[in-house]
Amino acid sequence: MRRSLEELLDPASTALVTHECMRGVIGEPAVFPALSEEARDVGLPANVGRLATAARAAGVPVVHCIVHRRDDEMGSNNNGRIFGAARKSGVVFRPGSDVVRLVDEVGDDPRDLVLTRYHGIGGMGGTDLDPVLRNLGARTLVIVGVSVNVGVTNLVMDAVNASYDVVLPRDAIAGVPRAYADAVIDNTLSLLATMTTTDEVVRAWAGNH
Repeated sequence: MRRSLEELLDPASTALVTHECMRGVIGEPAVFPALSEEARDVGLPANVGRLATAARAAGVPVVHCIVHRRDDEMGSNNNGRIFGAARKSGVVFRPGSDVVRLVDEVGDDPRDLVLTRYHGIGGMGGTDLDPVLRNLGARTLVIVGVSVNVGVTNLVMDAVNASYDVVLPRDAIAGVPRAYADAVIDNTLSLLATMTTTDEVVRAWAGNH
């Protein structure tokens, strides 16, 4: 039987997962400026920040998935056009650099977990994300961030394949161009996840503690 949004978002069994909400992705300088601009146009950083604040207040674990790359790209992908485009941007996700920091709206809270990867197009494939979430007791994932084009969609599919329930606040994910992202959300992601809004998730967590 399909569970209500409030049941899905039970703080005892939910985690907020942010995907690539880093300065070098949705801030400045951005590896793909059009994506960063779109994310800010739709209010994504502020909405992710609101969700992170509400999650922390409700005792919901917050897990950030970010990208690291060495200057020499050792160990990282080179088997897709997206990786070549990223290199040409000149933005290097060097460990410890400013570009790998979370954007200010999301904040750097010591209660959060930060998971890094050198490989892949999504936060779950080949990373510690799945076992970490299971150790946290999570059965529902609220997934936010970028991009609908690649990373978020990949993460949603990996999460569903791993038997998690997924909740997507539509105003806390983004892709480019907007019409394409909307089509993916409407015709693909909505078949896999429960679509909602930042306001609805914040209200549910406020009422659950």
